[in-house]
Amino acid sequence: MVFEKISHSRTADAVVDRLEVLILQGILRPGDRLPPERDLAADLDVSRPILREALSVLEGRGLIVSRHGEGTFLADVAGTVFSEPLVDLIQRHGQAVADYFEFRREIEGWSARLAAERATDSDREILRRAIEAMVEAHQRGDAEAEAELDLDLHMRIGEAAHNIVLLHTLRSCYRLIADGVFTHRARMFDRPNVREALLDQHRAIAEAILAGDGDRAEAAAHAHIDYVERTGREVERTEDRAHTAALRLELIDRPRTRPGERRPPPPSSPEPNQTRHDRPDRRPALRPRLSSAPARGAVRDLPRRPVPADGRLRRGEAASRTPAATSRCRRRRPAAASRRSIPATGAMRAGSPRT
Repeated sequence: MVFEKISHSRTADAVVDRLEVLILQGILRPGDRLPPERDLAADLDVSRPILREALSVLEGRGLIVSRHGEGTFLADVAGTVFSEPLVDLIQRHGQAVADYFEFRREIEGWSARLAAERATDSDREILRRAIEAMVEAHQRGDAEAEAELDLDLHMRIGEAAHNIVLLHTLRSCYRLIADGVFTHRARMFDRPNVREALLDQHRAIAEAILAGDGDRAEAAAHAHIDYVERTGREVERTEDRAHTAALRLELIDRPRTRPGERRPPPPSSPEPNQTRHDRPDRRPALRPRLSSAPARGAVRDLPRRPVPADGRLRRGEAASRTPAATSRCRRRRPAAASRRSIPATGAMRAGSPRT
């Protein structure tokens, strides 16, 4: 039973210690959902107020997460070995990827050796079921399920090693593998005979652990990591070759021009939906300017009426040239007074205008 009864001290601290041990030993995994409050209190044999206090302490420490309407889940306490900026930096440099496989090769070999030496009967049963599930997924042709079971088997081997620090380190590394940071398992599985080879390698590791042979288990783990690294490099080289060949083909299909020769324009398309720029004559035809406003300087054609007797016109009316209006409009101005020039002395007589 996972949640055993607390007999010595039914306090919140005792509940916190019990759940922290389950998390530390890897029994509870990130994302696992805890039982409902009533069931968990009954399993631990504590009151519900004590359980609420213990869960509040664990949530404050960042070990569990409460989701309204869903329940209480184990938080992602393992995370990844590297931060996001460092992961991006590693992906851009091949030397870091090679160092990662060197590190994983040694840690996987040590984990397999410890599992062969320390595995219990329960651990061996878990490994048998993990291998059987991988075989069934392989026979169904379910590559996605087989890839997930691949990581699950490695985690089970890490759990069978019974080293807490090693276990959480492996889980962090496997998180990077699941995210496709160092290897693209989907592209590896598309290559012929890769899935069969990986299945045989996993069988060899599990059989050595079940037999308790540490040397053989470590050697099988080393061979497995070497194969994954080698296959990953082959996949990348194959994709690079395909990309280079596609670029060459694109240049061959593109029409070439000699030095000093202008490339001919593309032929006009007879489709009715062609745009203005696709027509042979790219310059649009000039259209006459249509405007209701009169041109600058033009006189508006207003209704003309005779000028009234008082000589005043209403707004918007133009005067017609009648004889009476013409005689009034042609009045002469009075003759301007004779102007005298300013004497040389600059003095002027009184009443004389200045020119």
